[in-house]
Amino acid sequence: MLTTPPHLTTLRPSPSTVSYTVSTASPRQTFPSQFLHYFLLLQRILLGLATLLVLYAKTSNPPSPPLAPLSEHLARFPWVQVGPLAFTSLFLVFRRFHTESLLTLRTLGIQTSTLSSSYLLPSDTRFIPTSQIRDIFIHEAFRGFEVRYYLAVVVEGEGEVVVVFPNLLPGRAIVEEVWRGARECLYEPKG
Repeated sequence: MLTTPPHLTTLRPSPSTVSYTVSTASPRQTFPSQFLHYFLLLQRILLGLATLLVLYAKTSNPPSPPLAPLSEHLARFPWVQVGPLAFTSLFLVFRRFHTESLLTLRTLGIQTSTLSSSYLLPSDTRFIPTSQIRDIFIHEAFRGFEVRYYLAVVVEGEGEVVVVFPNLLPGRAIVEEVWRGARECLYEPKG
């Protein structure tokens, strides 16, 4: 699967709502990138169907007439070879890009969302009301010999901070842009 470094997409559906999405998926803004996306999607669907067909042909006993040649050919390969290949191809079919988002709703709160790495697993979503948000700030952490920046929300009554983009940990420029926008949306003076 083709991935890119994390990039930020900002949506403002209304003056009081801002959505920040960080993803490793390639931005699909041009026709060639959209074409490539749908071409790869078609390839993944075909790979999944071919894998299911191979597994069905390997397990059907006696083989059905249209699959008889495939079943005879697959009978030569042991499950030790077919099983891991089928598992790997199905893993690649159901794998998706990393996507994490922060939805800021003025006077209501924020919602953090993390999509799972597979279409088969549920996503993780959490809403934090404005009344429980004490502060939003940028932390600096060291990982090996590199400095990582992450956005944290201090929630009243909790001992730990809530990390907004926990899996992707985008660069400093993205974190600062989201921090400024979230604070502006949440703490804008009422006029």
